Amino acid sequence: MGSSGYHHGNLRRALLDAALHAITEHGPTAWSLRELARRANVSHAAPAHHFGDKTGVLTAVAAEGYAMFADTLERQSHDFRQVGVAYVRFALENPAHFTVMFRPDLYRVNDPAVVAGRDRARAVLSEGARTLTPDTASGESDRAIALTAWSCAHGFAHLWLSGAFPESIGNDPEQAAHAVFGAMFGAANLGG
Repeated sequence: MGSSGYHHGNLRRALLDAALHAITEHGPTAWSLRELARRANVSHAAPAHHFGDKTGVLTAVAAEGYAMFADTLERQSHDFRQVGVAYVRFALENPAHFTVMFRPDLYRVNDPAVVAGRDRARAVLSEGARTLTPDTASGESDRAIALTAWSCAHGFAHLWLSGAFPESIGNDPEQAAHAVFGAMFGAANLGG
């Protein structure tokens, strides 16, 4: 089966890796549990045993993605530019996770692991967005700025992943993201 087959290690991990490869190659829905088993070089019953169904696989991908995402964001300062650039970096380094995480129609959104990771990531994003608001901002203003910041980071990541940006933006997504966030939120808030 090649070097990516299962070799009597962690079967659940092998199946998740097979799912991530399938999602990268074909999108989040154009694969089957049988295909995952083939990719992992295991019996066709193994994916159902570990995940139940396709939704279970996608829930595991989303939960893992949100935990990794939260870990990535938590390593940043509270400055939104740093958090926003980390957001973009995560998306580009983990496109399969990123795709599934933001398609809640594909997985069990109330899964405890999904909720825990998602809540951790949202807390960091909210804290980073607070660096963009004046001390006198109202709760309504805070929410609007947080939504704007999240939309900016998410939209940038999605546009970069889809290849929608013109070549004139360059080939360094982090540098481009810094420039976009600086223009959007004012260089005075964004430090080094």
